[in-house]
Amino acid sequence: MFAIVKTGGKQYKVKKGDVLAVEKLPQKEGAEVALGEVLLISDGKNLTLGKPTLKGKKVRAKILKQGKAKKINVIKFKAKVRYRRKRGHRQLFTRVKILSIGE
Repeated sequence: MFAIVKTGGKQYKVKKGDVLAVEKLPQKEGAEVALGEVLLISDGKNLTLGKPTLKGKKVRAKILKQGKAKKINVIKFKAKVRYRRKRGHRQLFTRVKILSIGE
């Protein structure tokens, strides 16, 4: 059984027991949360597709960790004019474990 959920502007294919990193969620570590919008659910035989989402269906997940991703450097440079700018960015994320699909 798997589902396609949308959270943080991205879509994820999830199964029960999966651990994935999604855009930061406001809840604390250890809390249970219903993930975004459920777009599709499949149990291997039947495929249920939302238009655009499935009403009354939820994907429950437990928040394992709130954190920051690795730092990326954003560099702007213009030749011959001594223009250089260097900035760093660390994206916030939430690591979640999928508990159940379709309740």
